[in-house]
Amino acid sequence: MPPDAPPASTLDQGIVWLGRTVSWCVPIMALLVLVIVVLRYGFNTGAIAAQETVQYLHAAIFMLGAAVALQADQHVRVDIFYRRFSERQQAWVNGLGHVVFTLPLCGLIGWGSWDYVIDSWSAREASPEPGGLPFVYLLKTLIPAMALLLALQAFAQIARALTILRQRGSA
Repeated sequence: MPPDAPPASTLDQGIVWLGRTVSWCVPIMALLVLVIVVLRYGFNTGAIAAQETVQYLHAAIFMLGAAVALQADQHVRVDIFYRRFSERQQAWVNGLGHVVFTLPLCGLIGWGSWDYVIDSWSAREASPEPGGLPFVYLLKTLIPAMALLLALQAFAQIARALTILRQRGSA
């Protein structure tokens, strides 16, 4: 992989940090599920806040992990032809794919979720369940956050593709 432009490598470092941080949600979530099961079947009681915390952690893993997966090139891809392409051809596919698909999708998600999130923050939306978590608005904020992080990572990927395309070499 060619050297990154400084903004791309700085962004990559931030996304790596985010991935490592979010990865801690997985064992915490597993432990909470164990606690919920023990409480329910061992003590015949429930813990709504713990159940909702599992949902929040699950959402954080997937919503914040999207940019991490993009950076690591771990998103689902149909690569029947892609794997046979040269590095330059792959750079064209990646760069154009982000410009044509990823960035517009991020814009639609961010724009489409904005009022939804603002309304939730304005009302300081809380769980409708007794004993539930009082900050549903934070959960909903993950939607535009995911769009922003994914768009930023797409820009870093585009910069990386442009670096490859600027190099002299075979097509």
